[in-house]
Amino acid sequence: MATQTTVNGLDTDALREAMQTMLRNPETGRFRFRAHHLWIDGAHSQTQIVDFQGPAAEESGHDRPFLLDADEPAALLGTDEGPNATEALLHALASCLSTTLIFHAGYRGVTVNSLQLELEGDIDLAGFLGLRQDTRNGYQEIRVAFIVDADAPDETIDDLVDLAQQHSPVFDIVTNPVPVKVTWERA
Repeated sequence: MATQTTVNGLDTDALREAMQTMLRNPETGRFRFRAHHLWIDGAHSQTQIVDFQGPAAEESGHDRPFLLDADEPAALLGTDEGPNATEALLHALASCLSTTLIFHAGYRGVTVNSLQLELEGDIDLAGFLGLRQDTRNGYQEIRVAFIVDADAPDETIDDLVDLAQQHSPVFDIVTNPVPVKVTWERA
């Protein structure tokens, strides 16, 4: 009888099997994620995450829809119904770096006892508002601090933090240009 190996809450046998499957058949690793967004009022909007396209063009979905509210704090003329988009980006970056580190640690058999990430980003709204052409619209810098307690030497943790940066999809999206194709149509 085979025993399941779990490290950091991950079934590492299933992880290894999925990796081998992707090596044999690269199509099994290709996904298309979707977001359905609706403006509500003022700075408040909502995105619904329901479905995605999995391997071999099969439709897949989450167990339930996820609703993500976005707004601005009152200081930025919003009603504070949710984080603003730039804060949501920090969440996406943090969660992806964290997941990537945990998957690589699990694959290596490294037990992570706790993991925290502290992020901050600097932005000048003069770019967003079109007040100064020489000011970037988005973050000028993002700083990420990993706080790791793991059953591993410092060199291994250094490697895991490097692997998180090398293989995190969101880190890649944030640090490298991604073509974004925009269209519009009348409602």
